[in-house]
Amino acid sequence: MTYDLLESVTLASAASSVTFSSIDGSYGDLILVIDVIGSSVEDFLVSFNGDTTGANYPSVRMRGSGSSASSGTDTNRQFAHILTHQSSNILQVMDYAATDKHKSCLARNGSGSSSVWAYALRWANTSAITSIAVATGAGTINSGTLNLYGVAK
Repeated sequence: MTYDLLESVTLASAASSVTFSSIDGSYGDLILVIDVIGSSVEDFLVSFNGDTTGANYPSVRMRGSGSSASSGTDTNRQFAHILTHQSSNILQVMDYAATDKHKSCLARNGSGSSSVWAYALRWANTSAITSIAVATGAGTINSGTLNLYGVAK
């Protein structure tokens, strides 16, 4: 597989959200890699094409810490957790430019000193994705880098 860097954002100051817009529709999948530090432990929320309706993002999640585990379902756009120390977060959006189906996503995140999470979510919309916004539930992203890659078809 070939990954092409479409856009990179390195935060020079704290931000509550970052948006990638005018996304080229010529790739098969999108991969968003987020390596950041937050002001507090918060949910990371995703919005495609400006859609912030939580019910349009049904998901299932699993979490493990080495000593406990949990799972559940959500409808709140959550795909990861931002931590107060370095954490890695990856969101894969499959077949994002298709206009004949809902969009499927897989996400995983965590750090070596806390829990790891895995999510499967769906955007209940048939529009091609042309923008992705990630935001904290509250607090800020204090520092780090967000990279958006296109995966060749």
